[in-house]
Amino acid sequence: MRILLFISRLIIGIVFIFSGFVKAVDPLGTTYKFQDYLSAFKMNFLKDFSLLFAFILFSCEFLAGISVLFRLKPKTGAWVILLMMLVFTPLTLILALTNPVSDCGCFGDAIHLTNWQTFIKNVILLVPALIIFIKRKEISSSLNKVKEWIALSIATLAIILFAVYNLKYLPVIDFLPYSKGTYIPDKMIIPEGKPTDKYETTFIYEKDGVRKEFTLDNYPSDDTTWIFIDQKSVLVSKGYQPPIHDFFITTPDNIDITDQILESEGYTILMISKKLAEADPEKLQKGFELGEFCQNNNTDFYIVTASGADEIKEFNKGLTICQGDETTLKTVLRANPGYMLLKKGTIIDKWSWANLPEQEELLELLTK
Repeated sequence: MRILLFISRLIIGIVFIFSGFVKAVDPLGTTYKFQDYLSAFKMNFLKDFSLLFAFILFSCEFLAGISVLFRLKPKTGAWVILLMMLVFTPLTLILALTNPVSDCGCFGDAIHLTNWQTFIKNVILLVPALIIFIKRKEISSSLNKVKEWIALSIATLAIILFAVYNLKYLPVIDFLPYSKGTYIPDKMIIPEGKPTDKYETTFIYEKDGVRKEFTLDNYPSDDTTWIFIDQKSVLVSKGYQPPIHDFFITTPDNIDITDQILESEGYTILMISKKLAEADPEKLQKGFELGEFCQNNNTDFYIVTASGADEIKEFNKGLTICQGDETTLKTVLRANPGYMLLKKGTIIDKWSWANLPEQEELLELLTK
């Protein structure tokens, strides 16, 4: 039984530490996932607390894993893990049945699971969680009480500071499709042999006042007495979706310049702000000044945002402000504003507003 308890502690400890860690790597990603769930369950009034919920969740997961794996306050850790499993297991069943959000986000963007896969995972983890809880009194602490509190305090401080660093300076590990070194066009291609979306198309015709639905196989192509009314297409099966599928940049005149930017032989800097009005004015101003500097040094500079036309006009500083998909922009850069350096469609570097190089330093980088 001791071996079973040890294996249970090992499994739960590793899974919970990993889950908490990858969420702390990308705290904004976890925040966005909370916002998706709150919207799906009509709880938008809690959206302002999404970042706080994210910090609480990954801190609890990480510390609970540390607790049972290294036997630091193991009885408390056993209670926390059981309570989390009793909450999340039925919740993931509801998500699997209703599918309000396609990806659970339980392992951040490091590992993607469907809602059914997440539910099955939780059912499996419930077994070692119950073993740990039932046998919690047999798990002796590895340190005395004072040292336990010190160790857990250090772990708490470490995971929070780590998350704050990632929040300010961009994730230290980029699990998203727009990581440094990525050649964007390659990630937009559907490989040969991969399944595509399949739709069932229905045609609606009318004859003698009677409307009837036809398929592609039996619609009355040779009978001119039938009058075409409408058609509808229903997605039957989802095909392969490339990692990058909604990356587009359009000018205020609605001209798509995506290919122009990706094929440019020189350096291009994209200043990305999902919503201009949500960004700090001082941080935006620094970006506007960089844009003017780039213009004076023959470097392409575009501001890309999901803001509406009226909002864009308020921030017009003589620079090229383009539009993109909000979800995509949040995926490209976890900062508002953030910056991406491109050349020939390859991501050379990325910065948040906090670690953007000074103008002369950036010029030296581009010259090299």
